[in-house]
Amino acid sequence: MTREIKWTEITNSDQGNLEKVLKIYDQALPIELREPHDIFQKGLKYAASSFPNNFRFLVGVEDDTVVSFATAHYLAEVNAGFIVYIATNPLVRERGIGSQTLLKIEELLNKDALSAGNNSLRLSILETEIEEMVHTKEEKEDCIKRQRFFGKNNYHKFEGIDYLQPPLHGGGEGVPLHLFIKNIQGDPTLTQDEINKIVQAMYREKYYAVNGIDLAVLNNCLREMKVEILS
Repeated sequence: MTREIKWTEITNSDQGNLEKVLKIYDQALPIELREPHDIFQKGLKYAASSFPNNFRFLVGVEDDTVVSFATAHYLAEVNAGFIVYIATNPLVRERGIGSQTLLKIEELLNKDALSAGNNSLRLSILETEIEEMVHTKEEKEDCIKRQRFFGKNNYHKFEGIDYLQPPLHGGGEGVPLHLFIKNIQGDPTLTQDEINKIVQAMYREKYYAVNGIDLAVLNNCLREMKVEILS
């Protein structure tokens, strides 16, 4: 018998399940990709005053157990969702919960797109690690599984940019990652100018406004990617 997942959101005023989510978060991702816990709090505060941009923190619960979570930013300037994290409780994997979570966070981002005056969300974007980042055989297998998972859910690696995630733990060097994109509206292939604007919006709304990464550090990464710097 399939149990029903209850979907809920963590907000600035309601942070139930946050500690349970953070335990899964700390187990699920390589340390290079993990942000300090207070960044989630900053995202929640930012969401309260950033309309038409938004920050979503989705949690899936079964019988009082957190089974999955996802966080994402809606980027109104480019009508795109930037999924920052998605993870499933390791005790309940292989049940399609990851795909359900991905679809649910896309639904929330689509609501944000409608609220911003669009007919629908245009794109959904996410970063994922490259195989060269992993430290162990197990991490490499997990990396490959994640890429297959995203492909199964219609996210495809964008080949037109050598993408860099800004440094999350200080320092000035960006982290090479893959950029995966789901073209929700079925538009023709993205132009290089369009992808550059999307990366700018990701940097501006997530890494500058929420993470507070120094503008000079962000602009160094943008220059390496041959993307126009932020001012």
